[in-house]
Amino acid sequence: MTLAQLQELERTSVIGSYARMPVEFVRGEGARLWDEQGNEYLDFLCGIGVTSLGHCHPRVVEAVRAQVGRLMHTSNLFYTEPAMRLAARLSASSLGGKVFFCNSGAEASEAAIKLVRKARAGGDVVVVQGAFHGRTYGALSATPQEAKQAPFAPLVPGFRAVAPDPDELRAAVDADTAAVLLEPIQGESGVNVLSAELLAAARAACDEHGAALVFDEVQCGMGRTGTLWAYEQTGVRPDAMTVAKALGGGLPIGALVTGERLADVLVAGEHGSTFAGGPVIASAALAALELTDDAALLARVRELGQRLRAGLETLPHVRSVRGRGLMLACELDVAAPDVARRALLEQRLVLNATGPDTLRLLPPLILGEAEVDEALARLAVALEG
Repeated sequence: MTLAQLQELERTSVIGSYARMPVEFVRGEGARLWDEQGNEYLDFLCGIGVTSLGHCHPRVVEAVRAQVGRLMHTSNLFYTEPAMRLAARLSASSLGGKVFFCNSGAEASEAAIKLVRKARAGGDVVVVQGAFHGRTYGALSATPQEAKQAPFAPLVPGFRAVAPDPDELRAAVDADTAAVLLEPIQGESGVNVLSAELLAAARAACDEHGAALVFDEVQCGMGRTGTLWAYEQTGVRPDAMTVAKALGGGLPIGALVTGERLADVLVAGEHGSTFAGGPVIASAALAALELTDDAALLARVRELGQRLRAGLETLPHVRSVRGRGLMLACELDVAAPDVARRALLEQRLVLNATGPDTLRLLPPLILGEAEVDEALARLAVALEG
């Protein structure tokens, strides 16, 4: 089919909830994508942080191929080895508690909300302005962005949004607080790094009042910032965290991971998912986690992040750069959506705008120096218009 035919099918058959760019990708390998005409693109978005090991990593592909020929689905009424092994691997690599599998970051947020409200019945959840935790009802209620919430009111009650200010957050947490839920680095709102002081204040307030501290690492986890989990660079350990996106190596999976204190709060029948932790996706995630949890790879992410950041700071129209590792954003003095479109259609560089002035870059963790420099050269041309 031609692109025009696909666009006509979308017009007549697909609910219009996405503003798609006029490109059809048909193949990917490493940091590269190809469209239906054979044009090659450099991917610095990774499907919004999903294909962090590059497209079609051979070990992930082989894990899926081997499993899909043996067993695809049984449901969680029965055991499968990949799910049990993945849960143990996730727990051992992070908070040491237990794992609930689901299918996305939003579902992981829903599980986290149920967990903390079971632990403290009726308790409020404190969230931070600019947060994004998903589009399902509980996750959306924890996402204090008026444009996203207003069309779907009334939302789930019991969420309190505060500015990213340590004093304001401390004042919001009390004996009726079930949890503080936050992203160490806010991704969707433009790669806003929450301060060490704010995270420490959240930890102290939760400890004082017996509330749970939950980190959303859906976008900033899985090696994206140069450590396996973003919290490892903050000096603050949460009681639970949500992960998704890159965990599946390109396939859909989410997880709620607890520390020991919250490990046994949810019991049989209180939460579930038909597809979650199925053997195919769990096999892919095991391969992805083993590849990502590698000291050399993570050191390389930190090094390349510095190289990319330094290069971005020299580009025209870039006012500032923020982020950590290979999770970066540029603040521009020109329209970011126009730059992102030119980068895609004229320079064949894939990135996106998260606001009128902000470009977001989430390149694969397996980049080489030459690909960083190539992206910078392409972006420089796009910025000049």
